[in-house]
Amino acid sequence: MNLAWKEIKKNKVRFLILGSIVFLVSLLTFIISGLANGLSQDNAALIKDLPEGQFYMNEDADETYNLSRIDSNIQDEILNKQKDAVAFSIQMGFLNDEADKQQSIAFVTSTDSNLFENVKHEEIILDSSLKDKGIKVGDTLTNNQFSGKFVVKGFVDQKKYSHAPVAYISMEDYKEIYRVEEMQLVFTPKGDSSQEFTGLQSFSKKDFLNTIPSYSAEQMSLNMIVWFLVVISGMLFAIFFYMMNVQKIGLYGILKAIGLKTSRLFKMIWTQMVVITVISLVLSITLSQVFNMIAPEGMPFSLTLKTTGQLSIVFLIIGFIGATLSGIQIKKIEPLQAIQQGEV
Repeated sequence: MNLAWKEIKKNKVRFLILGSIVFLVSLLTFIISGLANGLSQDNAALIKDLPEGQFYMNEDADETYNLSRIDSNIQDEILNKQKDAVAFSIQMGFLNDEADKQQSIAFVTSTDSNLFENVKHEEIILDSSLKDKGIKVGDTLTNNQFSGKFVVKGFVDQKKYSHAPVAYISMEDYKEIYRVEEMQLVFTPKGDSSQEFTGLQSFSKKDFLNTIPSYSAEQMSLNMIVWFLVVISGMLFAIFFYMMNVQKIGLYGILKAIGLKTSRLFKMIWTQMVVITVISLVLSITLSQVFNMIAPEGMPFSLTLKTTGQLSIVFLIIGFIGATLSGIQIKKIEPLQAIQQGEV
């Protein structure tokens, strides 16, 4: 520990530069991770907020929920057998507000369930983001494919689908708009893949989310950037400590010659890595959480403490691996040879 602190004090500028780079890389990682989580919620909060369970769609739909049609007999069979099971449908559409402006939304309807909002004929419940568009409770909204008018009965928080606010309507109104009789999907809370039904394909929540257009591609791109930045931080530690070790081969040779064990030299490197990483992470976490609080309301940004903690642990592990790889050369140092080659 004393060796580590003495080394840091002696080479303050070098360690400050390394710490600054780690701070910037970790801050960028937290910001991008927050954007990935925010976009994930903005894209599929309707599905992500459901409990764990199984989703079922027609196996002929080629994993595309828009093409799925659940036979009414099979639907009734599942709903009768599975407690809390619900059949529902989702379709992108639009509404005309009282100023005759079109608002893009995702229509959602379902059988009676506590998992979805239940509304009556010609009633509608909207995601609260539409309040910013000037829509309020009691407003009358229309749709070109609907003969009646929708009366806004209330709002729900954070219900989005495919980056559009959700609009809950009755099954009767949904069937009139889209000229369909069957529901697209059936969801069974706490269900598992062992439960099979003729003509239906089952999906876990994670698998179903990946069937949503743009969701998997969007998340994959952002997560690749996050992990790329994490790997870069590991490489920084490896390169930094490798260059430091090369310059101190002679010193390490003398230390080994007077009886200092290789394990103590490794502990010195690990201590320095931990000190630099922890300080950098504390600063980057503080700034990222401040950004989380002051981010514009319309920005899809969500950085939870759980995600922050997980990424911090990953940074420490990657830093440990990078520092350890750079220290392998220390183990190979022969005291006499090192003294002859290097300078103290």
